[in-house]
Amino acid sequence: MKKINFKPRLTLALVLASVFVLGCAGAPSVADLNLLTQQIVKASFRDEGIVKTSALLNTDETNRVCSQADVDGKPLDEKTAKAIEAVNLQAVKWPSDGKFLGDWKEGEKIAQNGRGLTFTDDDKTVVGGNCYNCHQLDKKEISFGTIGPSLYNYGKIRGVTNPSSPEVKLIVEYTWGKVWNAKAYNACSNMPRVGHNGILSEAQVRHLVGLLLDPKSPVNQ
Repeated sequence: MKKINFKPRLTLALVLASVFVLGCAGAPSVADLNLLTQQIVKASFRDEGIVKTSALLNTDETNRVCSQADVDGKPLDEKTAKAIEAVNLQAVKWPSDGKFLGDWKEGEKIAQNGRGLTFTDDDKTVVGGNCYNCHQLDKKEISFGTIGPSLYNYGKIRGVTNPSSPEVKLIVEYTWGKVWNAKAYNACSNMPRVGHNGILSEAQVRHLVGLLLDPKSPVNQ
């Protein structure tokens, strides 16, 4: 997760000034409150090392719509959800060399690694996927999160005994797309868009797909 420094004094001054202005004008509208929130956020963070405020402030339409749905406490209607998924599916970058599966051993290292993208890192820091934070992958792993579904036996359950077989092409492509940009298949998925947002490289995504689908991987034992 990206860490961005917070400036409480400036934020407090801005809040007090804004509340005073809004108070003089009567009860604030939703638009007023949204504008106030944007002003507070912009004034509260600064670039620090490799972490830039643009990562927080420059959200796309997908994030905006899903965030609003969270605020409203209502799921997206089917038409909106399908539209978001379609836009994100079009944005998936498929493997440049046509190879979907990498080394599952490297994939396991990436899944175990939660390092990277904090202000104390530099651009040479190897970023991890931190997959175990949300998923179970290996039966032997005793520490894993449950925010996401268990991925243990992911390939085995889907009958993937030979990932290179034409018969499993759709499963392989789906797995790549899901790792690259989860919102292509679930509009407001909590899963980070690790490929889409440049968190992981194409090679790293390839290794994670290998971890999920290779019959020799501990995921499928």
